[in-house]
Amino acid sequence: MDVWGVSEPVLRLGVFAAVLLSLLGAEAVWPRRALVLGRRRWPTNLSILVLGGITVRALGAVSPLLLAVGAAAWAQQAGVGLFNAWAAPEWLAVLLCVLILDALIWAQHWAFHRVPTLWRLHRVHHADRDIDVTTALRFHPVEIALSMLIKGVAVVVLGAPVLSVVVFEVLLNACAMFNHANLRLPVGLDRVLRMLVVTPDMHRVHHSVHAGEHNRNFGFNLSVWDRWFGTYVAQPRDGHQGMTIGLLQYQQAGPERLGWSLALPVRPLGPSAESSS
Repeated sequence: MDVWGVSEPVLRLGVFAAVLLSLLGAEAVWPRRALVLGRRRWPTNLSILVLGGITVRALGAVSPLLLAVGAAAWAQQAGVGLFNAWAAPEWLAVLLCVLILDALIWAQHWAFHRVPTLWRLHRVHHADRDIDVTTALRFHPVEIALSMLIKGVAVVVLGAPVLSVVVFEVLLNACAMFNHANLRLPVGLDRVLRMLVVTPDMHRVHHSVHAGEHNRNFGFNLSVWDRWFGTYVAQPRDGHQGMTIGLLQYQQAGPERLGWSLALPVRPLGPSAESSS
């Protein structure tokens, strides 16, 4: 499937690689924090990314409808969904769908913290003892598959244009890498940016060991959802240099190991592992 004359997978991979490499370089030049484990975590985080990609390809091999872009193409051909019934201008349909999908991802993220079964999966992401651009790639393959299915259903209900889904997926990947980056931004720039988008300092709070902080700041792209729904926290109580990243019960357990990380969802939650406020 082509978008603006470019194959959709090639477009997404090209933007992903460009953003990842740019942020890796920026982190090296303008780091926000000294990392605890640093690059020792990268092989595990990158391996989890590869396994997630294989999972997505497997879903697509079963049926293109299991992927968000495939679901959008099917809905358009079948005339299913809100925006296929409402003859809105394409630019408006694309804009509204991107905004609605971003709100959905915010709600999904909130649910993955609040529902214990979903938290089992999502805590793989939060167990990372550092936060940098590779943390944005660290989502358990089962969570990736479930997230793709949720997006697919939403896309069909919306009748979202294919272009809106591609734009959203590209933005989601790029913004997630940006706001997980170990990147020092000027205070004034951070203050202006976070009025609209999630900045690294804003999202870092979400990776605090304190439940009252890692159950806040759920946004990936736009910061407005957290402000509107009362889940916004401006700064960590221990400060960005003094805060501890990860989950308290796994500070010595081995989140930097691939096998340990993949098996984490089946480990007991325990009272301290509950994602409570």
